[in-house]
Amino acid sequence: MKLVSQHYKSGAIGLQEVAPPALKAGGVLVRTHFSVVSSGTEGMKVREGRLSYIGKARARPDQVKKVLATVRQQGLVAAYQKAMNKLDSLTPLGYSLAGEVVAVGEAATEFHVGQRVACAGAGYANHAEVNFVPTNLAVPVPQGVATRHAAFATVGAIALQGYRQAQMQLGESACVIGLGLLGQLLVQILRASGVHAIGIDIVPSRCELAVRVGAKAALTPDDPGLPALIKRMTDGHGVDCVFIAAGGASNAPVELAATIARDRARVVDIGKTRLDLPWNDYYLKELDVRFSRSYGPGRYDPLYEEHGIDYPIGYVRWTERRNLAAFLDLLAEGKIDLDALACPVRPFTQAEQVYQELAASAAALATVFDYTAELATPVSRLLPTSRAQPASARTDGRINLGLIGAGNYASSMLLPHFKGSSAVKLAAVATTSSLSAENARQKFGFGRATTDFNDVLADPTIDAVIIATRHSSHARLVCAALRAGKATYVEKPLALTLEELRDIRLAIEESGNARLMVGFNRRFAPLIGTIAERFKHEQTPLVLQYRVHAGQLTGGSWYLETSEGSRFAGEAGHFFDVLAYLTRSRPVSVSAACLRPGRATPDDIDNVIATVTYENGSLGSVSYLTQGGSRLPKEQLEVFGGGCAARLENFETVGFYGDTDSRRVKSSRLDKGQGAQLNAFIAAVQGRAPMPIPLECLFDTTLTTLGVAQALGNSGFADIRALWSGVEP
Repeated sequence: MKLVSQHYKSGAIGLQEVAPPALKAGGVLVRTHFSVVSSGTEGMKVREGRLSYIGKARARPDQVKKVLATVRQQGLVAAYQKAMNKLDSLTPLGYSLAGEVVAVGEAATEFHVGQRVACAGAGYANHAEVNFVPTNLAVPVPQGVATRHAAFATVGAIALQGYRQAQMQLGESACVIGLGLLGQLLVQILRASGVHAIGIDIVPSRCELAVRVGAKAALTPDDPGLPALIKRMTDGHGVDCVFIAAGGASNAPVELAATIARDRARVVDIGKTRLDLPWNDYYLKELDVRFSRSYGPGRYDPLYEEHGIDYPIGYVRWTERRNLAAFLDLLAEGKIDLDALACPVRPFTQAEQVYQELAASAAALATVFDYTAELATPVSRLLPTSRAQPASARTDGRINLGLIGAGNYASSMLLPHFKGSSAVKLAAVATTSSLSAENARQKFGFGRATTDFNDVLADPTIDAVIIATRHSSHARLVCAALRAGKATYVEKPLALTLEELRDIRLAIEESGNARLMVGFNRRFAPLIGTIAERFKHEQTPLVLQYRVHAGQLTGGSWYLETSEGSRFAGEAGHFFDVLAYLTRSRPVSVSAACLRPGRATPDDIDNVIATVTYENGSLGSVSYLTQGGSRLPKEQLEVFGGGCAARLENFETVGFYGDTDSRRVKSSRLDKGQGAQLNAFIAAVQGRAPMPIPLECLFDTTLTTLGVAQALGNSGFADIRALWSGVEP
């Protein structure tokens, strides 16, 4: 199928041929009939994409802060790789469409195949022939509403949320500064609610249009008659509310709002504009400045948008989904006139040309993509299938590798190691997102892209798979891959529960396939190897202290979704694996305590200190912390034994402190072992070496991590040997 994407690094926009999206629980597959290109929002993306690196940084200071934090904790190389990976990627465009449901996932039974729906959300309501849309981002289209008009529901919901933030009453007056698509819809909503609307825009034709669709008057901001108009229409008091629906770097809208507002009026910001408030003007009138966040409550909340958990109507009357439905009701009642906006309708196949025109001029308020010609394609060809398309046969001795999951970690830290490899051929990549799969295919040279992981596992020519999805899917995919006869590499964690670990052990026994590797890469780091070499002949037990400053999570991180497994569950295996590697002994028990024991659950662990005892008497402690500042390097390891101590500083240096061995080793770069680990895995798949980490060690490390959760939930102690009995098939 076809999808519109932007390459953010170059700014280029094009139609991509991609695999259909996967159908997941809690959502539906929607075949697009019409989608809306907003000249304001999407025009800004086009312009940002054409900026230089410095220009992009100025446009997104929030992303610059993240990069700087990564530099401080993980080093310049890692930060550069992650930043370039994000820049050198395809991103989907679009956020407002209407179409028909062609497939219904589990827990989305309120919808049915053939139903007309309006859909919202960047990354979901894309300019594409088919999209996967979660339930809370889709609403039925009422009878009598044209599908072409329903495609405007997202923009309408944004305008409606701005109106609700103002808490306006019948008979009040309002001024809308900025009469683009959003402003024109807001004018009509104000008219429908009995509010006297005044429009202001720098484009005279947009002022004229606002009057035609319901504004009492509309003028340019430099019109000398504006002050008198405001005075006459408000009995000299000023307007009750000012809506700023303009965009750009000018502070003029904010300054104008202060001059036309009455005493103690509301100022609601809807657009993305400069907001340098003139303090004296806003203070003297005691203006109430409010922000309107997109479509309404639920926006940017993954529990609401992705997992379908609604807010009770008694507590949140107007969610983003209810705003979408309310706007469609206004259309059904004839309160909104979209035809008056004269938005041109263009065939979807002309998308590239439309965006080129948008970059040159934004004369139209919006453009509507028409997918009518694409509707001739049978639905069956636009749905994901499980029919494997075998990779090409090997003719050069390389192994065929498949990838399941191509997120930022896989793209920045794993796949670059295979570029130019003489041992590996990247055969297929599978992700649930159409564009992320295609992006990985183009960037790294995979033979094909799919949205169904079964396509990869069913391919008899694929020798090995890498699983780099979210935590909660690891165990299920590992079992499927092992049973498919594939050598399997999975990113940590291997499992989130004893039951999942038992399933993996059963899959190994039933398939006879024990070729399993987990991404515990730190034991392969050069400086960890230097420490291991120093202590390998010690006969006395070791004492190890591993301090990890993970840092505080920002809102929106998927680590905060407890259903996906905690961040500790994903990272702790690294550190426990290093302890086992250096002690050369198996763990016996683990004790643990955390800062807030009343909150600690297997899915909510932070600020925890865990101590592991080993069969040979060694002791290892992991302090996993989040409360420090971002300037603190992430990891520090100290090892004591045999009259010597070693201190590893964030994989940059290691110092040895002993009577006969006192030295300092510095790494040329921050290397945490990903490359060496992958090379070891490939060598094992080729039969040149055993699997890099013994199977029992993979299970030991996973059980230690699970043991911490058990210890925090019980008496502070867990017997790892007892946990082993829980994973026996």
